[in-house]
Amino acid sequence: MTDNAIPPARSRLSAPLAGALLMAIAAASFSIMHAGIRHVAGDMHPFEIAFFRVFFGFVVLAPVFMRQGWAPLRTTKIKLFGARGVLNAIAMLMFFYGLVITPLATVAALGFTAPLFATVLAMLFLGEVVRLRRWTAIAIGFLGALVILRPGIIEIGLGPLLIVASAVVWSVALMIIKMLTRTESSVTITAYASIFLAPVSLVAAWPFWTWPNAEQLIWLAAIGGIGTIAQTAMNQSFKLADASAVLPVDFTKLLWASAIGFAVFDEVPDVWTWTGGAMIFASATYIGIRESRLKKAGTLPPSPPSTAVDRAPPPHSPPHSPPPSPPTNER
Repeated sequence: MTDNAIPPARSRLSAPLAGALLMAIAAASFSIMHAGIRHVAGDMHPFEIAFFRVFFGFVVLAPVFMRQGWAPLRTTKIKLFGARGVLNAIAMLMFFYGLVITPLATVAALGFTAPLFATVLAMLFLGEVVRLRRWTAIAIGFLGALVILRPGIIEIGLGPLLIVASAVVWSVALMIIKMLTRTESSVTITAYASIFLAPVSLVAAWPFWTWPNAEQLIWLAAIGGIGTIAQTAMNQSFKLADASAVLPVDFTKLLWASAIGFAVFDEVPDVWTWTGGAMIFASATYIGIRESRLKKAGTLPPSPPSTAVDRAPPPHSPPHSPPPSPPTNER
């Protein structure tokens, strides 16, 4: 090679940039999926849409499960898996119903509260220690929710209440997932989530059932596929890069929701939604970054991200990942 030869270009992105790009893809995909749900809900009950979200999401992941055989289904924690599945289904059904009757930007803003509830519940039920800095972040986040809801000033609609309630129930499910990760593989956790979530959502949808036509099936398949892509991209972003690199990008979810809501559904988010959403997002981002550093330091056990915004079971991590370390109470 001569001195003035041009060196070959780098073929791979740096891990932080790749992680941030994947989080941006996840944020956009979740927002597109939510718009799809809102569109289909004009002719179909949201509970039925939730069932098909699980069904088509499982279809996308079926080849992965088939390669593993029956081995991942061996477990002694079937009661915990059942409780997690029922809670997961309740959270998902509330979220889908709330999504249909709530502006997309408000859904995105209130959806950021899930990590706040998860942190409080981890302290109450798992004995994790939460110190002043994270308590301050939690307080700011909940204050942001009050800014959006403004109880006593405006009437709080059913939709926003369902979104917040789904975040609470999803956070309880996350506590069970944290307990399961101590002994169970990610493949087992994901498989049983689908096994329990599908029949529960089908039972909820059955009283409102209408057989979808060809166009609706295409929309439902797209919702399931896009949702799975979004969750896969989000999980992979956390594996590639530190939370400090990827979590700030998650705020684009609010930008996408606002843009799609305005362009498709004539929704204009008010200043309270932007202000409260920024407060919730800032507090949730701080908590996520702080917990990421504690996990790296070994004072907090690995756990799944609490930012999944459709409450569907997240795709599993690689099957040969080492089991997580047991939890400690030191932070």
